[in-house]
Amino acid sequence: MAAVGTWSFSQPAVEKMRCMILTGQNATDVVEVAIADVENDVETGCHIVGRGGFPNSRGILECDAAIMEGVPGRFGAVAALRGVGQPCCVARRVMDRSPHSFLVGEGAEAFAREEGFTIEPNDTMLSSHTVAAYQDFLEKRKQASGHDTIGLIALDLTGNITVGVSTSGAPFKPPGRVGDSPLPGCGLYADHTVGAAAATGDGDKIMCYCPSFHIVQLMRQGSSPKEACSSVLTDIRRRTGEGECFEIGLVALNMKGEVGAASSVEFPYAFWNQGMDSVEKRVISY
Repeated sequence: MAAVGTWSFSQPAVEKMRCMILTGQNATDVVEVAIADVENDVETGCHIVGRGGFPNSRGILECDAAIMEGVPGRFGAVAALRGVGQPCCVARRVMDRSPHSFLVGEGAEAFAREEGFTIEPNDTMLSSHTVAAYQDFLEKRKQASGHDTIGLIALDLTGNITVGVSTSGAPFKPPGRVGDSPLPGCGLYADHTVGAAAATGDGDKIMCYCPSFHIVQLMRQGSSPKEACSSVLTDIRRRTGEGECFEIGLVALNMKGEVGAASSVEFPYAFWNQGMDSVEKRVISY
């Protein structure tokens, strides 16, 4: 039994995951519910997640989300989805009910509507903070800083492991831009015989290295989660040049409930596993 989440703001979500896991709930339900709470909270939009997130260059909020179970072939994702405050829930429906694994843009929106989700006006998806930031972008071409997004991994009582990610994407991105988060092997990956991993940071760069898949493969070969994350980061630094590495944070969880992380920036993450009384936060210093 274990749970881990990216960045400090994931701590309440990891606490919720802990409570749900201890009551015997399935890892996929745990991840979906915990991410949905973060997505739908306008206050966490400043962390580039869901409702209240930063819009694209035309002022429209477009969200990406994915969920992946350790069971082979169990993956669902949406990208450039407009008007839905809980995009990870739509990704779960894609995994469970669609013959396809990944839906984008108008297709994702149509699927969400068919599945009973309310498609909200764009104004209700933004916060006063992100509206003000967008105005600064229009008037001063001022870019918003941020690299957060959320990634959660849960290992339940029966040995199921699931990873989920969600983001509103790079602030003021071109319409239709998609980063690493919803891409299997890039923003997330899971294998019920090994473990799972998630990535966060500069998605346009991260997707070129498939770090989540690489981490899981190293764990398959015997590396601990910490060793696997560190090895992948070292490899990326070698390939980019030590002084040229982009922003990336990595977390991993194996089937023993062991957690590891590595990052090119200061990277707090929250975790809990069996034997711990409460959720703890650790900070990776670069």
